[in-house]
Amino acid sequence: MIEIKNLQKFFQIKAKFSNHKTVHAVRNVNLTIPSGGALCLIGESGCGKTTIGRMLCGMENPSSGSIIIDGQDISKLKRGARAKLLQKVQLIHQDPYQALNPTHTIEQMMKATLKKMAKQKKKDADWIRQRMDELLKLVGLDPETILFKYPHMLSGGQRQRVIIARALTVEPEMLIADEVVSMIDVSLRLGILKLLRYLRERHNISILFITHDIASARYLGNDTELYVVYKGMVIERGRTELVIRRPQHPYTQALLSAMPILKGIEKPGKDRFVITSQFRQSEEEPHGCLFADRCPFKQSICDEKRPELIHSDDAYHACFFPKVRQVAAESI
Repeated sequence: MIEIKNLQKFFQIKAKFSNHKTVHAVRNVNLTIPSGGALCLIGESGCGKTTIGRMLCGMENPSSGSIIIDGQDISKLKRGARAKLLQKVQLIHQDPYQALNPTHTIEQMMKATLKKMAKQKKKDADWIRQRMDELLKLVGLDPETILFKYPHMLSGGQRQRVIIARALTVEPEMLIADEVVSMIDVSLRLGILKLLRYLRERHNISILFITHDIASARYLGNDTELYVVYKGMVIERGRTELVIRRPQHPYTQALLSAMPILKGIEKPGKDRFVITSQFRQSEEEPHGCLFADRCPFKQSICDEKRPELIHSDDAYHACFFPKVRQVAAESI
């Protein structure tokens, strides 16, 4: 459904008493999401994964590259045609507490969009109410108890489900789930992940799942693709289970090392390492590997030349000295 080619994004940051700073947020990203497919972007905060999602749904314009939706390059469309095409891609916000208007009831928020849909389909008010009931039931909520409440009267999990229901009002073909479970209770996270998987399997809705939690990425299906992003560049990608079980890039291994170990499954410290230096954007564009300044295994070539994404062992990695690490799936 969606194809991204050589996508890049630069941000100009104003600084007092010095020249403007250019932040290279996204670097030559290429990916494809088929209809009904799922793809996960993982990486630590500031790596550029959210910026990719915002460009996909039209909230940011790319500095270069192309975004093709259903065979149409959105950069070559007029404003009206572009807005209509982007309606197929909806963003589920990370913060369920700020994504809803506190002065409107759930009915008022959903009705605002459904009125436009009813006008397009030439439907009446009964269709709007019926559609609201259908969508709320689809996401596991009772319309009779939810519709007339304000956001502050709902729990975090209920708000997130309302946000998903609101996104479904325009009948999208793809949902961009940006850290959708990071700000709700642990006990409610699995329900949201199961809902996303249900929408994909039963309603053929494509999912772009953005997260820093590798364990959450496994719940969307066995055929999902996992893209590891670092400083805006994809440094490893492949089938989710394969990348988790056999990570090759040191950064992916560091992400896995940060996961808690279940007692009796893996010995603490076995093949695990901690990155002690903090993530920071470079003042100048580095010539070599973007991860070289934090990598415990770097060699001289890593500072001189940037590795390209190459195919190896049914996956892709961008590392001169990859080292496959076996990980017990039960430990994630």
